[in-house]
Amino acid sequence: MTDDRKRIVLVGASGVFGRRLAAMIARWPDVVLVLAARDLVRLEAVATDLAKAKPAAKIEVARLDRLDPKDLATLSAWAVVDAAGPFQGQDHAFPRAVLAARAHYVDLADARDFVAGFEAALDGPTRTARRWAITGASSTPALSHGALDALTAGWTRIDRIEAAISPGARAPRGLSVIRAILAWAGAPLQVFAEGRWTIRPGWSEPRRTPFPGLDRRWTSLAETPDLDLLPARFHPRRDAIFRAGLELPILHLGLWALSLLRRIRLVPTLEPLAVLLGEMAGWAAPLGSDRGGMVVNVEGRDADGARRLARWGLCAEAGAGPHTPAAPAAATLRALLDGRLGEPRATPCVGLVDLDAILRELSGLPIRTQLESQRPETPGLFPRLLGEAWKAQPSPVRQAHAGVAPVTLTGKARARGASGLPALVRRLQGLPPTGQHATTVTITPTANGERWVRRFGASTFGSTIAPARDDPWAFEETAGALTFRFGVAPYPGGFSWTFEGWRLGPIPLPRAWAPRIRARTFACDDAYGFRVLVAHPWLGVIFGYAGRLS
Repeated sequence: MTDDRKRIVLVGASGVFGRRLAAMIARWPDVVLVLAARDLVRLEAVATDLAKAKPAAKIEVARLDRLDPKDLATLSAWAVVDAAGPFQGQDHAFPRAVLAARAHYVDLADARDFVAGFEAALDGPTRTARRWAITGASSTPALSHGALDALTAGWTRIDRIEAAISPGARAPRGLSVIRAILAWAGAPLQVFAEGRWTIRPGWSEPRRTPFPGLDRRWTSLAETPDLDLLPARFHPRRDAIFRAGLELPILHLGLWALSLLRRIRLVPTLEPLAVLLGEMAGWAAPLGSDRGGMVVNVEGRDADGARRLARWGLCAEAGAGPHTPAAPAAATLRALLDGRLGEPRATPCVGLVDLDAILRELSGLPIRTQLESQRPETPGLFPRLLGEAWKAQPSPVRQAHAGVAPVTLTGKARARGASGLPALVRRLQGLPPTGQHATTVTITPTANGERWVRRFGASTFGSTIAPARDDPWAFEETAGALTFRFGVAPYPGGFSWTFEGWRLGPIPLPRAWAPRIRARTFACDDAYGFRVLVAHPWLGVIFGYAGRLS
């Protein structure tokens, strides 16, 4: 009896991304997964781990060197996936060998030079073999373009694109990844910025970038295939930028300082430092987290010709981040298996699989994504921040937060809080004692936001709310000398305030010292409901209040 399952050879199956991709493919019953690398001992360990999860696919192990793929023909591959790398400075000999073996080729390349020359080098072999050759089935460019396709559907013009990625400090990183970054850090990069092609140094322009669910992290200009593909595919009028960052500021800014040595030509490259910097990152990892993220921002004009901002964000918890680069490759292989890609050709992995298909491969993992869109000219702070989600808000919420005229709400609220120092804080802030109180909330639009005055019985607590100056998706609430930064997130029946950071006057404060804040606004029958809780690990509940107003 013959086995008609498709044979997928995964090169680099013992690497950081290869292991994750192997786990995804192993769930498919219609394939034979051949784990391939130079080290059979490490491959057997991967196969053992997969066996514990009771894979639906048949698992085999084979030795294969991508630099000398003489054994490729013996594997009877239907498709070969290269998750090994590094791709920087590599020619296209291995994909040629795959096509010569009459197998489809897919890789996770994020090397700009490799992807740029891919179509020209492999167009002929793909036509001869009638097999696909697909490069860049990874976070960049496949996932970034999938997000942009979803964000800009129906738009008439794109002005600016900026994408960024930031892994957690505890995320595993291979030496090849570190070498790849050091190859271009401080080197001159060709970038489309301010409406023209220009030269800027790699890892330059360090700044803090907002990541949904992660607050702000340091990022710098990074060399990826998207520096070419974003201008070519989306034709932005102004900018097409890709940034990357290290979670720990000391590592990110330290690499920026080292890149200056190359910029002033004291060293030809930083690659010899790869082993040392990898060890340093390992030593510092306990100071960071296992949380990583990606964000794609775009500005332009929508179908109505109105100015539009849109953002897609991904937040990976509990060390799940390294699964993300593997998901586009898994989605691409599924599309090949289903025969959904059409006539074979050589191409970067852009426009082949959509965002939903990629995210399906991440289902079941602690990874959250969100897609937001807003018109900057929309009157009212919360209607603008919520964008399309504002229309779904219930009437009591929309009446309270329209932001075009003063609103006064009255009703009852119950306050609570711990004794001792929290009670002193409440008294100094004008917050009420514990118990139920007659409550009046007045919201008055101002030139730059809103003024809120809350009266709980004899106690009065006032604050100002204004858009964040450096982030169109956030707002800040200031009470006295303290300012708290929030995002907004819709949920059924209302929206929540998501805490992102705080400062004392102009001085940023460590998030680890911050209180834990939960705030929700919602409809309660025909009334306006609210629930706020501010607590601290050291102090307990500082204050909380909840009520119904009309």
